[in-house]
Amino acid sequence: MARPLLITALLLGPQAAFAQAAAAGEAAVESAEPARAKPSKIVLVGDSTTAVSSGWGPSFCGRRVMAQISCLNLARGGRSTSSYRKEGYWQLALNELATQGYGRAYVLIQFGHNDQPGKPGRSTDLATEFPANLRRYVEEARAIGAAPVLVTPLTRRQFVGGRLDNSLEPWAQAIRDVARETGAPLIDLNRASAEAVAKLGPVESMRFAQRAPSEAAVAVARSGDTIASEPPPKATVASPGRPADGPQGRVSIVYDHTHLGPEGADYFSAMVSDLLARAVPELRRSLLP
Repeated sequence: MARPLLITALLLGPQAAFAQAAAAGEAAVESAEPARAKPSKIVLVGDSTTAVSSGWGPSFCGRRVMAQISCLNLARGGRSTSSYRKEGYWQLALNELATQGYGRAYVLIQFGHNDQPGKPGRSTDLATEFPANLRRYVEEARAIGAAPVLVTPLTRRQFVGGRLDNSLEPWAQAIRDVARETGAPLIDLNRASAEAVAKLGPVESMRFAQRAPSEAAVAVARSGDTIASEPPPKATVASPGRPADGPQGRVSIVYDHTHLGPEGADYFSAMVSDLLARAVPELRRSLLP
């Protein structure tokens, strides 16, 4: 480097040579800067069994991913494969998945509870509409460069005669079929959660609910059955106040056999983390048990 600069100094003068050397030094510093971090991103899509305050999603994002993962929970209570799209939530998820600056974006898709019959405006046909909706989710996620991961629905903790009544199994099987057809990774949460809950039994699995069961519910569970969900306690009337110090938002906390409290969320988020590490091995080192 010294000989070319000496020749330059003789031809152009010392000031020009100094400027050239300074520019070369700055370029060397710039090239030595470390590459910018590109964390992966995980977006959760689904119903209340994944959503904030009632599902495994908050615990997953808060406790099961390491710092190099950005995790966003866009699950919404009461939604099916059809209504989630109709209400615009799927487009929001696509927008998040397409955000620049991330190394790889993954979307975990879990539906089934509200696709079952008897839910006007949400139910979908199991043989045709439900699998078609899932295929479309997979195709659209891939079209923007994201990696879709299908998740079978979390089991309900309902027992009849001491045996778990896994009424979501047909929807879980439809998701397995779509995963096989499309080559999408599969988290078989329904099978894993059903096996775990069946082993725990109707009494032990009560601890996963949003609030403690009544004595009557416990008595029925000891006989091997489960009763219908119990209504939430009556809300107290908030005293009036200025907007700045008035009441904040609230959620309805019930005892039922579908939704999750903190213990249930932690238990099943650990299950999802383990299953995801198996289904998508490149994420294993970024997931916590």
